[in-house]
Amino acid sequence: MQKQHGLLLAKRAVLFFAAIVLTLVLVTPAVMAAENHEVIVERNVAAKMRDGITLRADIYRPKADGKFPVLLVRTPYDKTGETNFGLKAAARGYVAIAQDVRGRFTSEGDWYTFKNESRDGYDTVEWAAALPYSNGKVGMFGGSYVGATQFLAAIAKPPHLAGICPNVTASNYHDGWAYQGGAFEEWFNESWATGLSTNTMRRRVESSGNALGWTKILPLRAYPVLEAPEAEGLAPYFTDWLAHPNFDEYWKQISIEDHYAQIQVPVYNMGAWYDIFLGGTLKNYARLKTEAGAEAAQRGQRLLVYVGGHAGGWGSRKVGAVDFGEKLPIDGDELTLRWYDWLLKGETNGVDKEKPVKIFVMGKNEWREEDDWPLARAKSIKYYLHSAGAANGVAGSGTLSTTAPAEEKPDQYVYDPSDAVPTIGGPLCCGALPTGIGPEDQRPAEARSDVLVYSTPAFAKDIEVTGPVSLDLFVSSSAVDTDFTGMLVDVWPNGFAQSLTSGILRLRYRNSQEKPELANPGETYHIIVDLWATSNVFLAGHKLRLEVSSSNFPRFDRNVNTGEEQSRATRMVKATNVIYHDKTHPSALVLPIVP
Repeated sequence: MQKQHGLLLAKRAVLFFAAIVLTLVLVTPAVMAAENHEVIVERNVAAKMRDGITLRADIYRPKADGKFPVLLVRTPYDKTGETNFGLKAAARGYVAIAQDVRGRFTSEGDWYTFKNESRDGYDTVEWAAALPYSNGKVGMFGGSYVGATQFLAAIAKPPHLAGICPNVTASNYHDGWAYQGGAFEEWFNESWATGLSTNTMRRRVESSGNALGWTKILPLRAYPVLEAPEAEGLAPYFTDWLAHPNFDEYWKQISIEDHYAQIQVPVYNMGAWYDIFLGGTLKNYARLKTEAGAEAAQRGQRLLVYVGGHAGGWGSRKVGAVDFGEKLPIDGDELTLRWYDWLLKGETNGVDKEKPVKIFVMGKNEWREEDDWPLARAKSIKYYLHSAGAANGVAGSGTLSTTAPAEEKPDQYVYDPSDAVPTIGGPLCCGALPTGIGPEDQRPAEARSDVLVYSTPAFAKDIEVTGPVSLDLFVSSSAVDTDFTGMLVDVWPNGFAQSLTSGILRLRYRNSQEKPELANPGETYHIIVDLWATSNVFLAGHKLRLEVSSSNFPRFDRNVNTGEEQSRATRMVKATNVIYHDKTHPSALVLPIVP
């Protein structure tokens, strides 16, 4: 017993010492960091927004006299996650500020996606610029939704915003965020909302605890300790997204690409092959070069594309099932700081000598600088679909070639929403599915009869595809609405079918995402499925492959084929979908081939 008591006292002493150390870490104003400066850390500093709501931020700043440029991140994911970058940036001579956005963690107010980020972003930038140790230049950084907080702040034009550095983020929160090609991004929307609602639930529990309300309950053992709050309203934006499947005013007011002219600062766009927001990243760069509201902003656009994004990457050479080699890993923090060293501090570190675009070329697995995106030297080449009318599955007769078709039988398959083609890897967030994330082997999908497979022969020499990819199809359906999907695949000599990029189009949105039109069963329609973009060298001995189907579930919601409002539909019907590829209907995969 005495020995056990001694052990207990020892454990208590260790815990007490640990608590003292933790307290010292949190309250000691000067924390040693790397490089030149000691760092002062201030926690939960209040900033009042124009409507009286208080947002709180952690501030990391050099323990030195003088004024410094500010690097600001506004996040819904808990500002304490920015500690490492904050210490690194402050040691390098920046005031780094990490703020919880409205309604998240330590900040007041109610959380709702996108709604308050322009106003709060403007107010926070101006608050940060006025701090006594700020030199008035504010840059922003961060990825995903944190990229949205940057763009939404930038379109509000705060006078002291000098640049933004958004990583893996979108250009439009309807197409390329909540939806793609009219299909609901089900896995992302549901997994993301689930993760966000954890903090919302915790805040609700803490604000509603009331022991006094239970004191008259008998018997005493009926005291519930803590009553679980209602789940209703935990993620109101999720139900609102479902209620607005069309590109209407709900989305237009927060669409970045509809407000490019309001962006007046340089942008360092970072994105990734296999990232869920790749299409928006590339569009932001390409269009801001001509549509930004100031010449300096147009000339100040930069683009970096690595591999992974939400699917992995940054410091890893392996993404999904593919090892991209030792050259892939990059230090995102260092890239951000180096750019801001040049932009905000005026350091002559060579940034201005570099080309504006840097991409990782898969297959060859090497980095390459480019003058622009898309590449001017890439040639748009059509690879036409061919078959004997039976391209179903990898064992079918489907082929791809640059020879236009003559008279050929169409291909068809039955799309059954109750037995949808499963998502295998690809651009996902937040978290991997059991079938993986990023580049994965598509052979299980290619074995299905509801997946049409078209392949080239093995290439005799390397073929590079770098740029936007699209699928030009002539289709019909027995249903009034259905989906068409496309996937570009690199087939290795050992049979491994590496997914590269993919897309989807809900047939009712074939002409417009604002005004859906149901189809006439049996009528032939000419549609374009946007497969976004890639950069991949198909090495000698590899094949180029296209998969065409009508589902990619649960990445996208299953089209029930009835024409009903998708979010309320309870009935499913099968659809017989037809792909035509003949002289008058020359369906083709359109690829940017680099000579």
